[in-house]
This record gives sequence, structure tokens and C-alpha cells, in this order.
Amino acid sequence: MTDAEMISCSTPERQLERLRAIMHRLRAPGGCPWDAEQTHQSLVSNLIEEAYETVAAIESRDDDHLCEELGDLLLQVIFHAELAQEEHRFDLDQIAHGICEKLIRRHPHVYGNSQIDSTEGVLSQWDDIKRAEKGNEEKPFLHGIGHGLPALLRAAKLQKKASKIGFDWPDSHSVMSKIDEELDEVKEELAKHQDGEPAAAPLQEEIGDLLFIIANLARKVGVDPEVALEGTNQKFLKRFAHIEKRLKIDGISLHDATLTQMDTYWNDAKNL
Repeated sequence: MTDAEMISCSTPERQLERLRAIMHRLRAPGGCPWDAEQTHQSLVSNLIEEAYETVAAIESRDDDHLCEELGDLLLQVIFHAELAQEEHRFDLDQIAHGICEKLIRRHPHVYGNSQIDSTEGVLSQWDDIKRAEKGNEEKPFLHGIGHGLPALLRAAKLQKKASKIGFDWPDSHSVMSKIDEELDEVKEELAKHQDGEPAAAPLQEEIGDLLFIIANLARKVGVDPEVALEGTNQKFLKRFAHIEKRLKIDGISLHDATLTQMDTYWNDAKNL
């Protein structure tokens, strides 16, 4: 089957091949100028954005939305594979082969002779195999954990990893006490700070400590801090849009509105 035939193919089981053919055509001479200009580096923000939009779709519990967003995320993988294939570095089949081999290798309790029947045991075995594969047995225990992730998400992963060898607070109440302590230290540094001035290093450090321990609390109670914060972002957007809408009805621009007026409509939005 030619590329042109594959692009118009409607056979359900060949849609992955069709997607690869479409991506190849878009990058080929006479294809799409935008697609042809892209590199691994230029697509980084797209990859991150699609991953977060997929998370939002999962949270919405909307299957049609999730199916669409997973398609957008899959496109990013196909795009990067096409870029690498053009330079004869690797292709999608090698990507798939690599992950197949990794899954088999890291599940010896399924594909080998390991006798493990608990989630905790599986995760511990996975970590041991991973460290051995990467030659990290002699490197620091937290070497490479969460590298490249957003700071809040990385904080949660670092703490989760440390907890596996017992370096952890005994319960969420202990974490709350630490939050109070860190908040007091922020207040102490804040008292030395003038609004409008760049934050001094100690204040930045204390705010970082506070965020870190809050991420720990989230992990302790089973909440993904990145997802929780994005939920709050969405809530803020919705309530601020309500403020803007109500001010527009009143004939008041955002720039002319008083804080009291905005607070009134913010409180209204909380009850919607």
C-alpha cells in the first residue's frame, strides 16, 4: 500500500500506520511548512501542554475528551519518532521495541521466576531493577529522580522515593506541624522585606521550604500536588471570568474596577 493509499485508509486496525504516513507526508517536501520546521527542542512545550491536557481530560471523566487528548499526546510521540527517523537515529518500531523489552525485564514476577504478589514488592523490585539497569547502584539513592519535571511534581517524587527507605514523617499531623514551623520562618523573613523589592535569598529559600513540605502533605494524604494546583488554577480562572462578566454588565472595565467591587463578585462566584 502506497503512502497516499495509507493516508486515506479507514481499516480500524491500521490507523497507527495511517498516522505515521500522515506525519511523514506533513514533513515531506511539499507538505506543511510549520511541521517541516519543527525540531525536538521546538516541540517540548507542545509535549508538556498535551500531557497536562490529557490529565485534565482524565479528571473530567469525559471519555470523548480523553480519547481526543490521548490522540494529541500520541501525535507528539509520532512526531518525535519521525524526526529521529529522518536522521536515521531511531524510529517508532525501535521505541516500541525498547519499551516492550523494558516491561518484560521489569516484570520478572510475570515473565520470569520472581515470586512477588504484592504491590509494595513489585514497586521495590522495579526500583532495584531500574537502578541496576542504569548503573546507579553506587550513585546517591535519589540520583536522577524527577529530573526535568516541574519543581512541585519533582518534590513529590523525591519525597516518595525517600519514604521507601523510611525517611518520612510518621503521619499527616506531623507534616502539619512542620508546615506551621515553615510558615513561621516565612513570616520572619517577610518582616524584613519591602513589597516591590526583589526577594532576598533567605525569603526565597523559606518559601521553597514551605512549598516542599506542602507537597509532602499532599503525597501523605494521596493527592498529586501538581494536579491539585492545576485544579485551583482552573477554579481561579472560572471565578475571575465571573468577575469580568459581572463588571462588564455594570459597564465597568477591569482596569477601573475597585478591589471591593472585584471581591464582591469573587464571593458571588464561590457560590455558583
